[in-house]
Amino acid sequence: MQWFTLAVFLVSALVQTGYALLVYIRLPLYRHPKKRATGKGTSVVICARNESENLRRFLPVILEQDYPVFEVVVVNDASTDDSEDVLAGLAARYSRLRYTTIPCNDQFTHGKKLALTIGIKSARYESLLLTDADCCPQSPQWIRKMISNLTGEKKIVLGYGKYEKGKGLLNYLIRYETVFTAIQYLSYAIRGKPYMGVGRNLAYRKSLFFENRGFAGHYHLESGDDDLFVNETATGKNTAVEFSAESHTVSVPETSFRDWIRQKQRHLSAGTHYRSSSRIRIAVELVSRILLYASLVAVCFVSPWKWHALIAFGAILLVKLAIFKSGMRRLNEKDLLLPSLLLDPLMPVILGLIWFSNIFITRYQTWK
Repeated sequence: MQWFTLAVFLVSALVQTGYALLVYIRLPLYRHPKKRATGKGTSVVICARNESENLRRFLPVILEQDYPVFEVVVVNDASTDDSEDVLAGLAARYSRLRYTTIPCNDQFTHGKKLALTIGIKSARYESLLLTDADCCPQSPQWIRKMISNLTGEKKIVLGYGKYEKGKGLLNYLIRYETVFTAIQYLSYAIRGKPYMGVGRNLAYRKSLFFENRGFAGHYHLESGDDDLFVNETATGKNTAVEFSAESHTVSVPETSFRDWIRQKQRHLSAGTHYRSSSRIRIAVELVSRILLYASLVAVCFVSPWKWHALIAFGAILLVKLAIFKSGMRRLNEKDLLLPSLLLDPLMPVILGLIWFSNIFITRYQTWK
């Protein structure tokens, strides 16, 4: 038993160190390439369902971006609030805004992918920039920073979408899970193995969407309009990353554990449809992290090598903290470093429980 727990600890420690030094360090060390100035037309596509307050609050920020040629296409997806009135009022003020409405129909249910497909088909320009109605760009240069990466072979740009800072454990959970996931998918993309992006801040070419037959491969799934599309189409050659501070968006986070868990159930359900290589990389990281902490506790109780294990764990922790400190600084999330000491072992357990709960759920909450 002593040797088994020690072996598990050593293997999981080695795996976690490998992820830190071979993958996650890519983001802190990355330098954005020099990109030529671009003024190409861009269509910002937003789907909204019962988002009147967020449209009123955030849409003007998008419509007033510092970019020469762009339009904003909003698909008002079967809203029952006053979104239609808000959009009509904004359209009267901003000529760049175009919107369409999908009427309510109790006999015809659909997800976000239909609304997004309608928005993309109606877009005038080849360059598409996607975000959500509850997202706000962090600078007037958001479009410029994201779209300037769509040059040459690059057909996809992965951005960073953070969440508003608030009070309480849930806010820390949401923001830490978001920044950890971002460090992970951005680092893998830099390494030439992109596997996901987030619809809060994602750009790609319109032609790529139609070459892939849109969302046809996963249209039946409630989620996946962002990460599954990227997982299907992204390669090391056609994908760029953009995470400068001017390119960030910030979103309104969930305020109840129940709503957040439902949101993660949708997201994790899409993950089971990733390419096998992507699923393996993500699963190995999560499992090895759980085993690292569990085996450390076991070694301290049953093994005479506990002090050696504690020293080794301390060294690994310092390496990870140094790398994640730099990564969080690049994403302007420095305040999450200290909470990560608690959330790093806690998050994989929470996500594992949510993923396990999906086995017993056959119907997921709609996208809004």
